[in-house]
Amino acid sequence: MDTNHEPIIQLYRRARALKGVKKVLIASAVRYDLAVEDPRYIKELAEYHVGGYLKIAPEHTEQGPLSKMMKPGMGSYHRFKELFDTYSRQAGKEQYLIPYFIAAHPGTRDEDMVNLALWLKKNRFRLDQVQNFDPSPLASSTTMYYSGKNPLSKVDYHSEEVVVPRGDRQRRLHKALLRYHDPANWALIREALTAMGMKHLIGNRRECLVPVATVDERRNAKPYNKRNTEQGKTAQPALTRFTGEGRRPAVKKRVGKASNKQGQTGKR
Repeated sequence: MDTNHEPIIQLYRRARALKGVKKVLIASAVRYDLAVEDPRYIKELAEYHVGGYLKIAPEHTEQGPLSKMMKPGMGSYHRFKELFDTYSRQAGKEQYLIPYFIAAHPGTRDEDMVNLALWLKKNRFRLDQVQNFDPSPLASSTTMYYSGKNPLSKVDYHSEEVVVPRGDRQRRLHKALLRYHDPANWALIREALTAMGMKHLIGNRRECLVPVATVDERRNAKPYNKRNTEQGKTAQPALTRFTGEGRRPAVKKRVGKASNKQGQTGKR
């Protein structure tokens, strides 16, 4: 693959030179894994084309989901960040990267999401808006979601099995782990960590993911509704506007008899 960024660098320079153009800002959609192969581009970007924040999408930290998205490992992200920070300082600018991550993507185990949450905490990221994977047409990830197979190689009965997060509880857990800092998610995360044998991540130490439950939390705790996670029941796929949402069978309303003035149902 040709990773020479000279054509786009020259395009940026011509755009800046146009009469009446004050700034040309790039906010997202940078292929950082290719940019690290040509640091000149990162220098041009940091010096002239970032308005304080640049969004990039490492998507995950773990190889399981990254391999299914054909994304590079976190080494490329760290290299890009190092160069971006260096060139920003040289330009006398205070600029930041905003990384995007996704939850419940095919290939993601619960343990993968825990490791991602630990990475976020270690790097002091507190995500505000997070995204769960939703199957959409013409995407290889959607094929994985429905088939449980990896279409990136030949598909047959020997094909690689892809673990797929399904069901309301597991998808809620993966999303909650991205927002490990939100107290509303702590009860669900504690329950999952205990089930995975990771109780050492529950506590008030720096290396812990969530704090222990307070007396008030334990008193007010409500058991999670397990209707979708009963033993022997298969988790249902997520419904989207592409997969049947809006075509659910209508619920018939029960029509009762009219009541009289005395509040009795039916005729006396």
